[in-house]
Amino acid sequence: MKILLASDTWSPMVNGVVRSVELLYHQLLALGHDVRVVTLAQNGHSHEENGILYVGSISAERVYPGVRISAAGALPISHWLDELEAWGPEVIHTQSEFSTFMLAQRVARRCHCPVVHTYHTVYEDYTQYLFFSERLGRMTAEKATRILSGYCSLMLAPTEKVRAMLNRYGVSCPVVTVPTGIDLTAFGPAQDNGEEKARMRAELGIPEGDTVLLSLGRLAAEKNHAQLVRLLAAQPEENRPWLVFVGDGPARPDLEALTKELKLTDRVRFVGMVKPDEVPRWYRVGDIFVSASQSETQGLTYFEGMACGLPVLCRADPCLDGVVENGFNGWQWKDEAEFASALNTIISDPALRGQLHQNALATAARYSAEHFAQQVLDAYQQAIALKQYESEHKSILSWV
Repeated sequence: MKILLASDTWSPMVNGVVRSVELLYHQLLALGHDVRVVTLAQNGHSHEENGILYVGSISAERVYPGVRISAAGALPISHWLDELEAWGPEVIHTQSEFSTFMLAQRVARRCHCPVVHTYHTVYEDYTQYLFFSERLGRMTAEKATRILSGYCSLMLAPTEKVRAMLNRYGVSCPVVTVPTGIDLTAFGPAQDNGEEKARMRAELGIPEGDTVLLSLGRLAAEKNHAQLVRLLAAQPEENRPWLVFVGDGPARPDLEALTKELKLTDRVRFVGMVKPDEVPRWYRVGDIFVSASQSETQGLTYFEGMACGLPVLCRADPCLDGVVENGFNGWQWKDEAEFASALNTIISDPALRGQLHQNALATAARYSAEHFAQQVLDAYQQAIALKQYESEHKSILSWV
């Protein structure tokens, strides 16, 4: 099948959307499909490289850190559009709602092919970056999503939480739930008897045998990392675990200031941004994966952490229903008391930790990259059938 993927984000950017889209790209290629990509360049120069079209872009940091939009004059790239039309994609899969979505629509109109769109970001949780009124921001996100759905044959939701939200918005196309997969060949438990884990902990100044809570991802206000710091401060000093943040972002200065204010600099470590191929080894530094975010569409990092054998201790969220199960592979908590109780249960029971470890691995195995790609391919076939039905229906109506 000829498939065009369109995403505003691509390597070298590091985030959940990039990991999801690139995983899908490589899986589709491995299955023998003809796949091309349209994305944004990290500068104003449009160019093509190995089947990937990089559209010149400019920074939109004032809107949200790290965001880029197509540069003025970059979108009229007629010769590349002509090449894509001649190639003739059978389906276009968009991953972003802005620059590359608009370009994908131009290609779709030329080629008369369906557009499948994955809704990666719950924009109503990001309204503080654009609107003074949260209510106005949520209404705008809802209306914009309804308009966008009118240009799609099918939308993919990473979780039932997102699917229910899109249906509540009143989107005009069908919505199918397809959880993002993970590369189980990259993410897995340590194979060296813990030698690398001990070395990396020593470099952070963490004594052998201490409990380490690990948080990995972008440090941003909507991820609610500050609550993790406050929860750590509430733990008894004599057996307080360590908290390690892997990742960077605009919230880091405030988190570092909060750590100093709560006198936790001896128990919190900020690793900063790490290379994508180093991410699995950093998961293995931890004993428990922790999160206080409620802005996730799926929470890819939870799956990656479990694939490395970490039980998950996270803020309760509908996106994790059926994924993080209390007492099986971790706990979902609603308040400080539930967090403290679950943490103490995990730390104080070695046998339970071993069982949580095994169950976390078993849970992650359900989300293999191969299964993910096959579900997406099934959705493509559904979208093609819907587009064909729509075309035939319009043809019949034209004769009436």
